[in-house]
Amino acid sequence: MISCSVAPVKIEYGKDVCSFCDMTIVDKTHAAEFVTKKGRAYKFDAVECLINDLKTKKESELAFILVTDYLKLGELVNAKTATYLVSEKIKSPMGANLSAFKTKAEINYKGKTFNWQQIKEHIRK
Repeated sequence: MISCSVAPVKIEYGKDVCSFCDMTIVDKTHAAEFVTKKGRAYKFDAVECLINDLKTKKESELAFILVTDYLKLGELVNAKTATYLVSEKIKSPMGANLSAFKTKAEINYKGKTFNWQQIKEHIRK
């Protein structure tokens, strides 16, 4: 028997394409993904692409929403509990200067911090 599992899917940097903007995902500090409850993974080159794509989705239908911890290359963390920083000191692939951190205590850059709800509102403006 073969069982289907619903789990995050490894991002293949330099190979996978952003589900929102169609750019190749190469930046290991800003990538993101969500996985539906049916197990389909959607990958993004930047948190802002993830947030823009979520405009047409119901978060309740998703099993995982993940963002890369800026300080840990390629490590995906829960988007709903991460802290977000908008800072001109850190450039992101789509130009929003938006990065995610596992915890607020880890942030050592000047800029404005947001939680999940706040960053969604900020990006959607």
